Amino acid sequence: MLVPSRPIDLRRSPAAARAQSALPARCDVAIVGGGLIGLSIAWRLAERGRAVTVVERETVGAGASLAATGMLAPAAEHEPGSDQLLPLALVSLSRWPGFRDALQAASGVDIDYREEGTLVLAIGRDEVERLRFRHDLQVRSGLEATWLSGPQVRAREPALRPAVTAGLYCPHDHQVDPSRVMAALVRACTAAGVTIVENCSVEALDWAGDRVTGLLTGQGRLAAETVILAAGAWSGQTGLLPDALALPVRPLKGQSLALRTTARTGTLTHMVWTEQVHMAPKSDGHLIVGATVEDCGFTPGVTAGGLYALLEGARRVLPGIEEMAVEAVWSGYRPTSDDDAPIIDTLAPGLVAATGHHRNGYLLAPATADAVAALLTDGAVPDYASAFGRARFAPAETRARV
Repeated sequence: MLVPSRPIDLRRSPAAARAQSALPARCDVAIVGGGLIGLSIAWRLAERGRAVTVVERETVGAGASLAATGMLAPAAEHEPGSDQLLPLALVSLSRWPGFRDALQAASGVDIDYREEGTLVLAIGRDEVERLRFRHDLQVRSGLEATWLSGPQVRAREPALRPAVTAGLYCPHDHQVDPSRVMAALVRACTAAGVTIVENCSVEALDWAGDRVTGLLTGQGRLAAETVILAAGAWSGQTGLLPDALALPVRPLKGQSLALRTTARTGTLTHMVWTEQVHMAPKSDGHLIVGATVEDCGFTPGVTAGGLYALLEGARRVLPGIEEMAVEAVWSGYRPTSDDDAPIIDTLAPGLVAATGHHRNGYLLAPATADAVAALLTDGAVPDYASAFGRARFAPAETRARV
C-alpha cells in the first residue's frame, strides 16, 4: 500500500476547495497562517467588513489543523497546572454551538459535530488510582464527570475489553471532524471575501518605525493595517520576529492513523481515552487513533515505533481494531507554548499574535477568533482572554515593573 505522508492529502474533505488566489497589493488585515486559527479569525473579521488576506506557507491546514482529532474536551484535558486555561476552554466550548451553526450555514458543509461525550478508561490498580486523582481534580474544578465501574463502562461501549477496570464519563466533551471543519472554513472565508494565498512564504514583517505595516513575501509586498501571526508551530521560529518580541512556541510532533470500521468490526460511540491513546469515531466510518507526543522539532513523516504505539495502545482496550483496515497515517506539529496555553496579544503596533494552542486548537478556536475580532474592534481582548498575553513569560521582576 502506498501511504501518503502529508496530512492535507490524507484528511482533506471531498467538500474542500483549493485556494488559488494571487497576492493582492493591500488589505485591512493580513493573517500569517492558513490553519484552523488563522481561517477562523479571517472569517470572523470578514463578517465584520474587513478586507482580509490569509498567507499560507504550504497549503491550508498542512501544519496541525488537518492532523488533529477534533476534540472539544475540556474535562478530559483538564490536568494539574491547567486551572488558568480551564475558564477559557469552557467559554470557548459554550460558543461552539453558535460557531457550528453559523459555519455550516455559511459554507453548506456539515462539520460532524458529535455530542456523545468522552470515556476516560483505566486498566489495573495503578491506572485506577491515577483516574481517581483525575476525577477528584475534575470535581474540585466544577466539571461534570461521572465515575463508572468496569461493567458500567462496557454497558456504554460493549466492544471494549473485559479488562477495562473503571472509567470516567465526561458528557460535555464533544468532537468535530477536522477535515470537514477546514473545508467549511475555506468555503465560508471565500464566500465572505477572504483572499487565501497558498504556497506563499512570509520572508519578513514590513516595518515603518515601530509599527508593522505589512508583509514581505515570496510573491511580493502586502500592505496591511494589521498583521496577525497565526502560524502555529512556526510562530516561534527565529527570523520573522525581532528578539525582543520572540514567542516561546515550539512544535510537538504527533502521529495519528485512521482505521476503517465495518459492521463486522464494530466501532465506538464515544470518544475513548486511555493513558496511551485517544480514539475518536467519525460519522464517515473512520476511527481516528492519536496521537504520539514527540519533542523532536520539525522532523517529518511517520515511524514504525509511533504507529506501533498507537495500534498497541488501542488494541489494549479495543480488540476489534485487529480486523480494521488502516486507511491513512499522518503526522503534524502541535504549536506548544512554554505553559501549553495560547498567546493572544498585541506584540507591537499593527502586529497581533494568536498562536500556541498546543492540543486545544479546535476547542479554543471560537473564543480565540472572537477575542482577536474584539481586539481589532475595541482595542482590547475580552476578559476571558486577558490572561493569555505574551508578558506572562517575562521574568517575575519584569512583570512587576510592567
